[in-house]
Amino acid sequence: MRYFVSMEVILNYFETIPSSHRSIILVGGIAFFWLVEYAAPLFKFDYKKVKHAMPNIFFTLTTIIVNFFLAFILLKTSDWAVTNKFGILQWLTIPLWVTILLGLAILDLIGAWLAHYVQHMVKPLWMFHLIHHTDTYIDTTTANRHHPGESIIRFVFTTLAVFIAGAPVGIIMLYQSLSVILSQFNHANIALPKKLDALISWVIVSPNMHKVHHHQKLPYTDTNYGNIFSIWDRVFGTFSKMKNEDLRYGIDTYPDIDTSTHVVTLLKLPFKGYRAPDGAKLKSKKM
Repeated sequence: MRYFVSMEVILNYFETIPSSHRSIILVGGIAFFWLVEYAAPLFKFDYKKVKHAMPNIFFTLTTIIVNFFLAFILLKTSDWAVTNKFGILQWLTIPLWVTILLGLAILDLIGAWLAHYVQHMVKPLWMFHLIHHTDTYIDTTTANRHHPGESIIRFVFTTLAVFIAGAPVGIIMLYQSLSVILSQFNHANIALPKKLDALISWVIVSPNMHKVHHHQKLPYTDTNYGNIFSIWDRVFGTFSKMKNEDLRYGIDTYPDIDTSTHVVTLLKLPFKGYRAPDGAKLKSKKM
C-alpha cells in the first residue's frame, strides 16, 4: 500500500511541477554531468569546453522557447484525452505503477524513438536534425543541440504520443524530465566500466550505446535511436555496437560543417540544401 501511495505522490508532484523545478532539472543535469566529464572523461578532447558549449546552450534556449509557446497544445491534448477517456492508458484498468511505466514507454517510443527514426529517413526532416550530428565533440551539452525546426518536429511527435497514450499531465511531465536527464547522460563524455555500461544498455540507453549513433558514417549513424529505453532499438533491429576507439564524431557527407560552425550558418542549413564544396577536407575529430 505504501508503494502505491509513493507512486501517487510522485505523479501528483509532476502534475503540478513548478517551472523553476523543471529549470533546476535541466541546469542541474548539465552541471552534474559537466563535472563528471572532468573527473572521468571517455575521450580527452583538445578543445575549450566552455567555447564548445556556447552554440549548444544557444540551441538549448531555442528549444525551451519553442516548447514554452507550444506547451498549451500538449496540455489541451492531454486534457481532452483524459476527459473523453481516449487512449491506451484510458482504456486499460491496471495498477498505477504499470500505468506510469506503460505511459513512459509509449511516449518514449513515439515521441523519441519514432521521431528520431523518421528524421533520419525523411530528407527534409534530416536537414533539421543534421545540426545535432555536426557536433564533433560529443559531450553532455550536445544533448540539447537541436535546430528550432527540429524542436517543432519533435513536439508534433510528442503530441501524437500523448494522444495515442491518453497520457495525463503528470506522466507527461515525468517523461519530459526523465528525457532531459537521460539524454544528457547518454551524450555525456564519461567513461563507465564497460560491463556496467553494457548492463545498463539492456534497460536504458547508455553512453557507449548512444555514442555509436554519432559515428560519422553509415550504417552506424542510422542505429541506436533510443533516448530513454533501449528496448526499441533491439525490437526494431536498429541496435548496433562499436569499439570506442573506432568512433569518429560528425557527418562525413558535410565535411566543412562541424562544432566550430557559426550558429547563423547552422540555422540556415536546412533551408539552403547545403552541399560541401568539392575537395573539402573532413574535419571530424578522431578520438
